[in-house]
Amino acid sequence: MVIVNYNAGSLLAECVGSALPQVDEVLVVDNASRDTSMDECAQLYSADRRLALTRNSANLGFAAACNIGYLQAKGDYILFLNPDCFLEPTAVANLLAALQGDSSVGMVGGLLMNLDGTEQGGGRRAIPTPWRSFVRAFGLNRFEKRWPKLFFDFHLHKQALPQHPIDVEAISGACMLVKRQAVDAVGLWDDGYFLHCEDLDWCMRFRLAGWKILFVPSAHILHALGVSSRSRPIFVEWHKHKGMMRFYRKFFRHQYPGVVMGLVAAGVWMRFGMVAAYYLAKRAGQTLGLIHG
Repeated sequence: MVIVNYNAGSLLAECVGSALPQVDEVLVVDNASRDTSMDECAQLYSADRRLALTRNSANLGFAAACNIGYLQAKGDYILFLNPDCFLEPTAVANLLAALQGDSSVGMVGGLLMNLDGTEQGGGRRAIPTPWRSFVRAFGLNRFEKRWPKLFFDFHLHKQALPQHPIDVEAISGACMLVKRQAVDAVGLWDDGYFLHCEDLDWCMRFRLAGWKILFVPSAHILHALGVSSRSRPIFVEWHKHKGMMRFYRKFFRHQYPGVVMGLVAAGVWMRFGMVAAYYLAKRAGQTLGLIHG
């Protein structure tokens, strides 16, 4: 198992604690955290030889750190897990059974749940093509019932939860179990992404290489979404939008004329500007509140 850590606080130790009873090794790769998360983890599990800690001197990004962990891993099946995730007791066994049950499956993911037990978006999804992203960004998915093929929403968590593993286009990088044989064929994570969209890139490449991706509803994972990114929301949003553009250009530039791709880029960066303005206004409001308080 590979966990990429960045200022996850006490959640890292909880994540490792939930994983150790279910896996043969836990490799934590830290991207120059400034908190005590790695020290806490080292103190709690210092006697467990299955745990290995790697401390990067700089924040190399999520994909690059995943690759460092993958190259250290020894098994034929490698689970990538976010440090703000907590595995329920049978999660890994259920993921592994689905991955081993079909030789054409290269990657599986589980049911990501909020702390209240509801399903999160992103655990099962379709590939967000530029058109699908446009539909979601402008709320056009409300017309999906009338024109399902035209106004399709790429998030699938509002659909009924299946009873058995199902084939999907993409899962979340928060929890991905992959087959080494598939990775050897597809290649490592694309470290040209710093944060966000690298999981979609990998899913796209797995599928283009002929590997199936499964969503496994019986594998339950609690996910305290976004804990590591709350302190720097604009920084995270910048890399999210930058990653979106890398993803679109890499896989869809031949399907969309140059003018359309230009409009997509304009829309992406316009959205980033609006999101950044929201966070700046929110920060200014909080500062004024402290001054007047």
